[in-house]
Amino acid sequence: MRAIYATDLSAASEAAIQNETCLECLDRIGVETIHLVTVVPSNVHSGMPGMSFEKRRERGLQRYRSVMEDAGFEVETHVVRGTPFRRINGVAESVAADLTIVGSRGQSPLENRVIGSTARNLARTTVVPLVVNRIEREAEQPDVLREHLFQRVLYATDFSENAERAFDSFSYLRHATQEATIVHVESPKDPVGEEAGIEVEERLADLAERLEDWDIETRTEVRRGDPADEILAAEEEHVPTTTLVGSKGRSRMRRLLLGSVSEDIVAQAQGNVFLVPPPRTA
Repeated sequence: MRAIYATDLSAASEAAIQNETCLECLDRIGVETIHLVTVVPSNVHSGMPGMSFEKRRERGLQRYRSVMEDAGFEVETHVVRGTPFRRINGVAESVAADLTIVGSRGQSPLENRVIGSTARNLARTTVVPLVVNRIEREAEQPDVLREHLFQRVLYATDFSENAERAFDSFSYLRHATQEATIVHVESPKDPVGEEAGIEVEERLADLAERLEDWDIETRTEVRRGDPADEILAAEEEHVPTTTLVGSKGRSRMRRLLLGSVSEDIVAQAQGNVFLVPPPRTA
């Protein structure tokens, strides 16, 4: 597998890259090659006084490259210029990456809705599965909040094609996953009754059986209410290392105006998030 590792060379990014446990998790799921990417803002020009950004960032990437090569990965570095999420997606497409990893300290819901962030913009537009590695927000020398990326997974499903595509990620995540919680959220519009309840339980049991065949200890849970709120509540209750969700891939304008459950999870989850988008051809 090939992974994009996006970094702005901040203390938060360094915390994620220097964390040996996170790198071990990537190795376990089959990542062999890592493309380190940093983006120089398009409004910064090399001719500006004291602004040798490309050279400084290349030196920073070389430090991270050594860490990752020592951990056994093949590494390539990319210093590019432009809008971060667009250039990260562009590199991911050009190298046919299997996933993108980005560190995020997170922001308040209001900040995310008003000004956005690289992580949230990637959630809207990513062309490959996206890992948001959550970093301590206020610490001067931050560390990752939950080290073992895929050890305990909270998987949210509405039984849609998008959710099934996210579930398929367990085919490689299972090599690093020990426990899983499968949560289904019924909205007020969903049918209520004994027959509907039995169908939901049967479908959850089928998913749990598939995971248990891979020796993943699994529990299931049905909640009722707003999907994003209930998934976040389940995350707070079960404290997974990563929350796994599928993205519906709606039109760009609709996403920008209304957001989505997956974007809300990326913006507000306390721990790591693994977002699986529609296929490139969709």
